[in-house]
This record gives sequence, C-alpha cells and structure tokens, in this order.
Amino acid sequence: MTEGLIATWRRELGSDLQRALAVGAARTPLDPPGGGGWLAAWALACLTVGLTLWLAGGYHAGFSGLNAAADSYPAWVLQWLTAVGGDAAPFALGLFLARRYPRVLLALMLAAILASAYSRGLKPLFDAARPPAVLALADFNLIGPALRRASFPSGHSVAAGAFCGVLVYYARWSETRVLWVLLATLVGLSRVAVGVHWPVDVAFGLAGGVLAAWIGARLAARWGALATRPRVHLTLVAICALSAIALLPGGGDYPLARPLLQALGGAALAYALAGYVVMPLVRRQGAD
Repeated sequence: MTEGLIATWRRELGSDLQRALAVGAARTPLDPPGGGGWLAAWALACLTVGLTLWLAGGYHAGFSGLNAAADSYPAWVLQWLTAVGGDAAPFALGLFLARRYPRVLLALMLAAILASAYSRGLKPLFDAARPPAVLALADFNLIGPALRRASFPSGHSVAAGAFCGVLVYYARWSETRVLWVLLATLVGLSRVAVGVHWPVDVAFGLAGGVLAAWIGARLAARWGALATRPRVHLTLVAICALSAIALLPGGGDYPLARPLLQALGGAALAYALAGYVVMPLVRRQGAD
C-alpha cells in the first residue's frame, strides 16, 4: 500500500511539474525586447572602463582610492556583498526562479558554465598577483584572507555579471534592469573593498560574465525544449539545491556574511520544497 501511495504521489507531482514548466516557459519570451541591447551596452561599458584604467594607469590603477573609500562603510555590508558573488550563492538563488521561470533557470545554468570557463581559463593563463602580494598589508584595507595569486579576472565579478546579466536580459522594466546592474557592480567593487582584487579585474570580470549571460540566454532560446523536460529541469534544480545545502554550515572566509548565507540557503530550500512537493500535493488533495 505504501509503495502504491508513493507511486501515486510521483505521478501527481510529475504531472503538476509538467504543467508548471509549460506555463513557465510560455511566460518567458525567447527574445525579450531590449534585453540584448542592455547586455551589449553593459559589457561595452565594463570593457571601456577596464581598458581605460589599464592603459592610463596600469594594471593596479584605481585600487588605492576605491579601497580607501570603502573603509567608511560597515564591514558587514562589504562582506555580504562579496559573499553573494561566491560559488554557491548564485546557484542557491536560482531556486527562487526555477519553477516559475524554467527558461531563465536554463539560461542561468548555461551562462554559469560559460562564465566558469572564462574565469577559470584566464586565471592560470595570466596568474596575476593580487594586492596582498604586491602591497604591504599595512598600506590598504584587507578583510578576510590575504589571497595572493590568480587575480585576473575577478571570479566573483564574473559570477555576478552572469547571474544578474541573465536577469537583466529577461527583465520587463528598465528600473529592474538598473537594479540588477547596480547589484552586480557592487558585488564586483566589494572585491576591491576587501582588498583581494584590482579594479581592472572587476571590470573585465563583469564584462565576461555579462557576455556569458547573453550567450547563455541565446542558447536557452535555441534549446528551448530543454526547459520543459522534467528530467533536465530537476537535474538543474538538484544542482541549485546542493549549492543551497552547501551554504547551511555557514563556513567561508567572511564571518559577518555567514548568517546571510545560512538564511539564503535555508530559504531557498524551503521555497523549493514548498513549490515542488507541498503545494502540488495540497492542490491535489483540494481537487479530491
């Protein structure tokens, strides 16, 4: 009897998910108005800033002023911003979008693959020294570990550009797009504020992430059928869920951000559980 009940639940949940994915995919346009233009302008702006800094003042240009200016802000603000761009947090945030916007989730995951290739490919190629390897620790503000190698590009900036770039692409209103651009920029600048990246790293990191977002969104449009396949979708959801679980212990290099990451991980898992299991079963019982 128990096995039969479980089998029934699986069928019900599967049917509910299939309907939700179809509705969710129809909710998201393949080519949102203005999405590509926003990403092109954003990426071009980041490349312009990065090249201007590099050519006018060298690779280390702008670091001292930005790092010193950030010292006036509370440490928890800087740690929260920099933690949001970590490896697990963007994936955990994907759980809040997954069921309602499956095409956005697919674009996010494709963008993440491209962004990771960009970041991890260039870091060992350049192997640039970070601020703690170049400057005396007493000469700038350092929060967290004194990382010394693999500075270019900023991986946190790449991740923020990719995640927020996809959301900019699909957003309906310009005001929302501005907020996502601002958030990604603040995450990138936080890496300068905590003393582990140069502004050039951030500019090129954001540019690479935004480019990955555009390619990811275009691939998601071309492979749109994948967004409505339950097995593919649940695989992506499982990756996001594992990332959310990784946030629960509250580890990491920035202790003031641990409560935020723990809350994010717990909320994302609870939201996913409610959306994929609890609410479908409640609706089914209500129909009976």
